[in-house]
Amino acid sequence: MNYTTIFLDRDGVINRKRDDDYVKHWGEFEFLPGVKEALKILTEKNYRLIVVTNQRGIARGLMTMEDLQDIHARMVGELTASGAEITAIFCCPHDKDQCDCRKPKTGMFLQAQQQMHEIEFAKSILIGDSLSDMEAGAKLGCRNILIGEDANYDCATSLSDAVAKYQL
Repeated sequence: MNYTTIFLDRDGVINRKRDDDYVKHWGEFEFLPGVKEALKILTEKNYRLIVVTNQRGIARGLMTMEDLQDIHARMVGELTASGAEITAIFCCPHDKDQCDCRKPKTGMFLQAQQQMHEIEFAKSILIGDSLSDMEAGAKLGCRNILIGEDANYDCATSLSDAVAKYQL
């Protein structure tokens, strides 16, 4: 089957960002309104959904990789129960300027393409809430949708709004 891939940032797109902090354990994770339903719609339309997330809190010693894996396992479990399917999650646990995977660099996306050879960035969509997300998508030639406001990008107020507004 020929899938279009949608790359999703996590914090600020799937779950609520914490003010000046990181989501360090499941008790701090809160799905944004309408996210489960939006991801179910995208799954039903045969989009391949891949999460790409910078998780600098690990490098800063605020959480462990095991904490992050627990958060992601529970997140995927709830999304699966809602009818949404996340194909894969790629994370960058590094601090700034220590790797080639931290967005706006493209390492996580290239890892995804190495594992799933049929990913074509020109046919892919990146939905994120930061300019570093948009910069990564631009480097790859993805279509970018920004959750937020910026005159230079297609913008939506939420993932649900993006699905409706752009008829994804």
